[in-house]
Amino acid sequence: MAELHFFTGTMDSGKSTLALQTNHNHAARGRVGRIFTTHDRAGEAILSSRLGLTHDAIEVDDTFDFWRYVVDSLTAGGRVDYLICDEAQFYTAYQIDQLAKVVDELQIDVFAFGILSDFRTRLFPGSARLVELADRMNVLQVEALCWCGKRATHNARTEDGAMVVEGEVIVVGDVDSPGGAPAEVAYEVLCRQHHRRRLTAARAQAVALSPEPLPFGS
Repeated sequence: MAELHFFTGTMDSGKSTLALQTNHNHAARGRVGRIFTTHDRAGEAILSSRLGLTHDAIEVDDTFDFWRYVVDSLTAGGRVDYLICDEAQFYTAYQIDQLAKVVDELQIDVFAFGILSDFRTRLFPGSARLVELADRMNVLQVEALCWCGKRATHNARTEDGAMVVEGEVIVVGDVDSPGGAPAEVAYEVLCRQHHRRRLTAARAQAVALSPEPLPFGS
């Protein structure tokens, strides 16, 4: 029986790498799939991993209809055994419903990969719907680490080096490179404690070099 799988974790936990590996494993057994993504850091219609691996993909926008795409492909004589859906947190709740319908009505496996919550610590609509509908939900075992060494549980957004907790939900950026100039928009994984205190790696280093005490206030 086909299933809707949801693989989730913070940034740097290997979601896109696992998506590419999942596609490779199924394709190696003669199965035919389709790869989808949206707002990938490498550009439009590309699924990329921070390890440097890439694969062509179908770009998903808010108007994309998974059900119609798969039905049209099958009607035209194509073969579809599974779907790989990366960056699924950015899909609409209705698109997740479409993926569930593909699984139930067409018996096609769907493997979705995405982050649970945004930089404001709120669930993405797509991820929330996947939690509600997925047959299997898998939390990735590769733990991303906060700068302090604890397991990272939250995704932080920085703008010009300063952490922000307000703004547009979807803004493409990448994980900030330690030691380099702050990117205009970048992301960093933090433990809950340091996300609450807005204490990024750069700010922690600056505080450590300053005679001022750590900002332990609310």
